[in-house]
Amino acid sequence: MSRLREKGVLVYPAYSRRSGGLSVGINLFPDEKRCSFDCPYCEVFPFSGDAVFSLGRLERDLAELLDWARERGEPVMDVCFSGCGEPTLSPDFPEALKLAARIRDEKAPSSKLVLITNGTGLLEPSLFSLLRDASANPPLLDVWLKLDAGTPGWYRRIDGTAVPAHEKLTAKIKKFAACAPVTIQTMLCAVDGESPPEDEAEAWEKLVVELAAGGGAGGEIRKVQIYGKSRPAPGDPKAMPLPVEYLHGRAAALRRALGEHAGESPLRLPPVEVYP
Repeated sequence: MSRLREKGVLVYPAYSRRSGGLSVGINLFPDEKRCSFDCPYCEVFPFSGDAVFSLGRLERDLAELLDWARERGEPVMDVCFSGCGEPTLSPDFPEALKLAARIRDEKAPSSKLVLITNGTGLLEPSLFSLLRDASANPPLLDVWLKLDAGTPGWYRRIDGTAVPAHEKLTAKIKKFAACAPVTIQTMLCAVDGESPPEDEAEAWEKLVVELAAGGGAGGEIRKVQIYGKSRPAPGDPKAMPLPVEYLHGRAAALRRALGEHAGESPLRLPPVEVYP
């Protein structure tokens, strides 16, 4: 991901593995990193600056970058809220989402509108409702929801937090996935030299199957993205890459589990993708 986001830039181009091409990133925190998690694999380095976020600047910069991509003949795969932290922590997020959707519709209507989130915003009723409605109706927001762990112990290690409690957050994620389409994203890496333990792998797999099976009115798992640590992080070497074979093995096990469950119920099988 482009280091521009750590230099006070609100809108930046990035070539994304998971997007499959050019992703236009939106950074709501141009002055410092702000996140409710402290993941040891996070690639955002500590920084501070004098840049100030404003909706007016976002509107101008996003329009200019989308115009630049169109002039180059470069297809924009998505307009993505990511940046230097958890986007839903910003009080400007709701208005920024509306603004980004409008400019996307005007200048890059074939691109997706994506939110990369750790899910903690779902604990706030107003944000839960906002994301649910935005996912099911225009602007058809594609929520990429972090689900790094199936057990409380690994959750604390891989996401660097004990708050909110794993059980509480998991329950809220289940509720959201039952009423809105989501993309699940899972980081698999070693922490302090240790791979995820077997009970953790089994618990995560069971949780993803439950999410896929729990879709109700409007809810579904669009896809599952398993990705490995591929970029430097300020916490290195606390988090380290795992062998590619391990990632593919976990993906294959999940596909089998989803298929077995589908044999018992009308379950749409979400694609499981691996990005080493």
